[in-house]
Amino acid sequence: MASPSIQNDAILSASELQLSFGNQAVLDGATLAVYPGGKVGLVGRNGCGKSSFLRIVAGEEAADSGNVSFKQGLAIGYLPQEFQLDDEATVEANIRAGAAELIAMIERFETHESVSDSEMARLQIAIDHADGWNLENRIEILMRELSAPPADRIVRHLSGGEKRRVGLCRALVGQPDLLVLDEPTNHLDAEAIAWLEGYLASAGGACLFVTHDRYFLDRIATRIVELAEGRFFSHEGNYSDYLIAKEERQERLQAAEHKRQRFLAREIEWVRAGVKARGTKQRSRLDNYYAVKAQKAPERELDMELVIPTPPKLANVVLDLAEVGYVWDRDPLFLGLDLSFSAGECVGIVGPNGVGKTTLLKLIMGDLEPTDGTVTIGKRTEFNYVDQTRLELDEDKSVLDEVSQGVDFVKFGDESISVRGYLQRFLFSNERINDRVGNLSGGEKNRVLLAKILRRGGNFLVLDEPTNDLDLQTLRVLEEALINFDGTSLVVSHDRWFLDRVCDRVIVFDGKGNVTVSVGNYSYFLEKKRARENALASAAAPPKKEKKKRERPDEGKPRKLKWKEERELESMEETILEAESAVEAIEEKLNDPEFYIENSAEAPALSEELERKRAEVRTLYERWEELEAIRLAAESG
Repeated sequence: MASPSIQNDAILSASELQLSFGNQAVLDGATLAVYPGGKVGLVGRNGCGKSSFLRIVAGEEAADSGNVSFKQGLAIGYLPQEFQLDDEATVEANIRAGAAELIAMIERFETHESVSDSEMARLQIAIDHADGWNLENRIEILMRELSAPPADRIVRHLSGGEKRRVGLCRALVGQPDLLVLDEPTNHLDAEAIAWLEGYLASAGGACLFVTHDRYFLDRIATRIVELAEGRFFSHEGNYSDYLIAKEERQERLQAAEHKRQRFLAREIEWVRAGVKARGTKQRSRLDNYYAVKAQKAPERELDMELVIPTPPKLANVVLDLAEVGYVWDRDPLFLGLDLSFSAGECVGIVGPNGVGKTTLLKLIMGDLEPTDGTVTIGKRTEFNYVDQTRLELDEDKSVLDEVSQGVDFVKFGDESISVRGYLQRFLFSNERINDRVGNLSGGEKNRVLLAKILRRGGNFLVLDEPTNDLDLQTLRVLEEALINFDGTSLVVSHDRWFLDRVCDRVIVFDGKGNVTVSVGNYSYFLEKKRARENALASAAAPPKKEKKKRERPDEGKPRKLKWKEERELESMEETILEAESAVEAIEEKLNDPEFYIENSAEAPALSEELERKRAEVRTLYERWEELEAIRLAAESG
């Protein structure tokens, strides 16, 4: 099954792997090689066998047949979906366990007891290779950048998300030759994900990872490997390259299938004629016909048809928050928050863990009273809450019983469909519909939860981390469903690609008690945030020194702002806010589906006006930097 070393340049080689669960073959002749430094993103539908393959590579599971080979002495760091931590040990002890072999080598090297010169030399090389002398500094950096809990906390007291971050630190700490990561970005905030991207991109070791984060795939992967029909299909490049290559691959397969069907259609008449295949040519022709007929047609990919019931009509007032604040244990999570929601819009919430995002959801739905301010819920507003946990699922029930709740049909407006038919739209086969919830994969459980909760209807969807554990195909379908939803939707997510696709506005928690509401998607918010930070940094920087000229008595001093420039600087912030408001107003108009019903011809001109206004904002920031630099230089001089 597995051999310790391989004879080529690959550090990992999997050959002809077979793995079945009951009648379902998840690996069927799967073959893959990973090379030094390669960053391999593994994609495929939930339940196709991705996590099983990672467990085989990590030695946690065995294939039914086939061979897995490793480069001799290969060090592997593994982050599974399910935690493998010592619940009774501290956070720090669990993280150090990921570098246990390295720590043992360092201790042996430092004691010098019964260690030969050749052994000392070997230890020195191995420790240097794993950057062992920087281990303590690396532990500190990993814990800080990945927001790990305090070092002395006992793991059994941690939340699932906290355990996940400890597990990630543990996988990375030993600087392994191969990182095997199953959903590494789950439960990480945007800043931690950005740091992890930089860390992995610069790391010299190889990485084999599964993730639903498409920006992460785009920025890290040097190769995308798709697992489909039990086999691996390799595509060089990142996720965007893969999407293009996959479409080309499917077109080739469909063209080959079309050619095969035309051949069979031509030959079937000859076969039916009952020509006696006594001659060599006739026998060869008949054998060729049956060989071509036996070829398997390419499997048609089915997309989940995510069904969101037509929502009841909303009133003019959907939901309003006025000067809302919430204080927890004397610390304000947020203060003075003004929000107003309207029909047809999708609003995203993003920010670090534990800063008050879920608290805000509870305030919005009326499950929690604000410390300050008022929350006004519209008379026709009906909430439908999709929780980030799966506590609402009964793992002993079948999928059918869990979703049906004793009712045979799901009602959509004036029409109804059977619960079985409803579940088939979520890509559950008849066998899977009758299976226990406890036997499902994480992604399948999430689809059951979506099916169960979305059938309740409602016109204000509240989704708390809906993207966790969903495969990429299902994510795309969920995005389309939210974009076309006529009600209002509010989503908490760390998935930047998802936020960029569905959101008209974003509510951003910075982790310091500040909450920003920004029109546009998350990437546009980050763009504006960087522009502000650059402007402030430039203003605070000391002015560049110029070459000295022959000075008059007043020439050595930095010049002061002129009266007109002082007035300009005083009004600059207000001018920038007005310019940004103009940008937001145009974006809001272009994001409004009603605008295109009667004014579609105006859209191109309005889009050009939007670009001009954005350029105006950038120019204003540059002018602000210039004036601030002059002012500060004069004050310091």
